[in-house]
Amino acid sequence: MAETANGGLKLNYKRTALIGFAFFGILLLWQVYDSWCPTFLTDIFAKRFYNMTSAELKASDPDKILEVQWIVGIIMACDNLAALILLPIFGNLSDKTRTPIGKRMPYILVGTFVSAVAFPFIPLFFHKNNIVGMVAMMAVVLMFMMMYRNPAVALMPDITPKPLRAKANGIINIMGYFGGAFATVLGIFFVLSSYINAPSGERNLWTIELPFIVASVLMVISALVLFKTIRENELEEQLKDELALGEQLAAVATPIDDDKPMSRENKTMLLAILGAEFLWFMSDNALGTYVGNYVIYYLKSVSSATMILTILGGLASVLGFAIAGGIAEKIGRKWTISTGLMITFVGLIVMCFVRPTNIVKDAAGHGEFTFPVLLYVVWALKGFGMALVHNCSFPMVVELCSSKKIGKFTGFYYAASMSAQTVTPVLLGLVLKAAMAWRALPVYACILTLLSCTVFTSLVKNIKSGKVANVTGIEALGADD
Repeated sequence: MAETANGGLKLNYKRTALIGFAFFGILLLWQVYDSWCPTFLTDIFAKRFYNMTSAELKASDPDKILEVQWIVGIIMACDNLAALILLPIFGNLSDKTRTPIGKRMPYILVGTFVSAVAFPFIPLFFHKNNIVGMVAMMAVVLMFMMMYRNPAVALMPDITPKPLRAKANGIINIMGYFGGAFATVLGIFFVLSSYINAPSGERNLWTIELPFIVASVLMVISALVLFKTIRENELEEQLKDELALGEQLAAVATPIDDDKPMSRENKTMLLAILGAEFLWFMSDNALGTYVGNYVIYYLKSVSSATMILTILGGLASVLGFAIAGGIAEKIGRKWTISTGLMITFVGLIVMCFVRPTNIVKDAAGHGEFTFPVLLYVVWALKGFGMALVHNCSFPMVVELCSSKKIGKFTGFYYAASMSAQTVTPVLLGLVLKAAMAWRALPVYACILTLLSCTVFTSLVKNIKSGKVANVTGIEALGADD
């Protein structure tokens, strides 16, 4: 049993980092998917409706690029709609599954390998101008990533006592951001705008194919590391006393009892968290979905600048995840999340004033605008702020259930986020079409972030976990004995 001499609970950092390999694979694939697919769709619809590449359309009539964004939004939203349905299903199924390798691992392995095989076909079908094949592959990847995602995320609370989950969530999110950083570095070496801006006959397939292949390979490796190092059934048995103690120290209004209906206080807390989460994911996903197009078509800058932007945001997020657990211990998870939302809101206010800057031309007279430094500040604030939010919000949701329903409540968490991500691409696409201005993007995100902060701060109680004597230093890195 991993218990200290003074009876305190111990967060095993090594084991938590290994669980983080699941999140490494998730964010690696998601970063590539979100960074490239909206631009693929914009280009392919430009060809279908105007018989031009998106680069040619941008040069001749840039407003028409905005007119196709609502269709791009619908395609991206359909993927998320499928996720909204599938995530709770796989969460419930994995709660009830019993196999020699655990209840989550079968879903993680199958989801990983099918997604990894299908993923490189997305750019291939795009290159062939096959919209049906491309969207079909996007759907396959997303469906099997949902099989993978819910059980992979539920694995951390399965084997982590409740009072330690905020710190544990910080560690697995840092691992996830390493995956996102890997994807971002790929985007710097394989510049999407160089493909998009090239004439149709001169486009090199490998510029867009290699990042997807590398992402697939790394995702498979991360799943194999997880499988080889995390023995679900053994760990559940070893940690049952710690998990039972964690239940007694949980930050809930009333104790959890599976034999009784959920208490009114706990249900109110759950609905308030999920409602606020819906709003902040509407804001965050709007930025994530459209920032690539925002940079290429509004700022008229090179797409690799988006990748540098993402790296900076990721570094700020890693800092946020590293300290969020400690902040939550001092002021509680509620005020940690509220602080993160307000920091993000300040960053988005600044983004409203970002404009294209000076153009840099080559000898032939061609060029692109330099990337505005102010946007780096925005992404750093947003990255840090949302890290505080994401670090504490998921533990707050699974705090409200017993160990028998973690997959189900993980499904609730992702149902809220995915429903937001279903609505927001379509809604923002329509807003952009109506406003005919890319500046509507930060305004839209500002409004939603402020609303989410208002809902969360006014309706969620600040209930702290019972005091735990956490192990630190070398002992915290020890083995599970």
